[in-house]
Amino acid sequence: MIRIKAGVPRRPRPRPRARRPLRRALALGLPTVWGAIAITYKLSCPLAQQTGLGARIITSAVFFAVGTGLIVQVRRSLLRELRQIRQIAGAAQSALLRPLPPRLDGLNIAAAQLSAERGAVVGGDLYEVIATEHGVRVVMGDVRGHGIAAIGTVAAVLGSFREAAHDEPDLPGVLHRLDRALARHLRERARAEHPASGALDPESPVAEEFVTVLLLEIGRDGEIRALNCGHPWPYLLSGGGVRPVSRTDPLPPLGPFPLPTELPYVRCGQLLPGEALFLYTDGAEDARDGRGRFFPLAEVLAETAAQHPLPVPQSVLGSVFTALLRHTGGTPTDDVALMVLRNDRRPTVSAPIGARDGDISGSAARAHPAKTHPQPTTHL
Repeated sequence: MIRIKAGVPRRPRPRPRARRPLRRALALGLPTVWGAIAITYKLSCPLAQQTGLGARIITSAVFFAVGTGLIVQVRRSLLRELRQIRQIAGAAQSALLRPLPPRLDGLNIAAAQLSAERGAVVGGDLYEVIATEHGVRVVMGDVRGHGIAAIGTVAAVLGSFREAAHDEPDLPGVLHRLDRALARHLRERARAEHPASGALDPESPVAEEFVTVLLLEIGRDGEIRALNCGHPWPYLLSGGGVRPVSRTDPLPPLGPFPLPTELPYVRCGQLLPGEALFLYTDGAEDARDGRGRFFPLAEVLAETAAQHPLPVPQSVLGSVFTALLRHTGGTPTDDVALMVLRNDRRPTVSAPIGARDGDISGSAARAHPAKTHPQPTTHL
């Protein structure tokens, strides 16, 4: 039963466009007309029956004109259909990997993705940033494979994260939800590909699918908590320097192995005002040039940070992508996703921001450097 909201007028059903039948008639009619002209000329024109050189030249010119007209008409039809398909695919892929807002809960955000498959907007990489009552939660992942074939897995993981980020009070709960969503997606995919098999066959290629996932939670005080399943750790851009936020060994990727029951998250210090996080997928580090050399991501970030002590997310993305495309000659062989989050929150005076591991806390330490007592840096 269809319900109509009170006070909302019913919209008239859109009428079919009159141009569509005309376009279809032209698409079918013009080649037919061209063919009829060629056949009529060949059968009824006396000049076409002659065998002289001049008559042959004229006949060849007529058939060349007819063939050219047919090719032009077919080309226009194909280009029109290709534009429509690209518009539909672009809208669907943009709805899957939604553009991130430039600012979210005091964070300045910039993200971009480069698909290795030509014509695809979304590939095997995924990312999302959501502001929740538990803090700003971030996911970045990389599906096995690349291009359009990985979109189904990307949709399953992103859809689960967008719900779990609000529902689950802690990061381990979010990660368990993602793991269950991926397992359910793989079972349904295996059942669709092999209807006779009721369960996921260990010998099936679907059983070898996996997803690397990095979950971050940034609290109001800037504290960073993370769960990492086989993904590269992000870099911290601070004061013109670059370093990984953690050196802890990550968990295995989602898919091949079950998650442990207890999932203690990793404390990665604090993201202080003016500092930025650089997240990426392994397609950036694994990109090679013509000589087989890997892309020096850490060096490019260090140069960018040295030139801009206060990192601007959009500028960082532009510098890295420009260097990456120059390194690969404009043709990367794997999907690449990059994200930069800068803390633009104002530090509070009454409750100074706690220190990162190895730092002293608050703005008072910056205001009175002579009173500071440096502590040894530790990486959890």
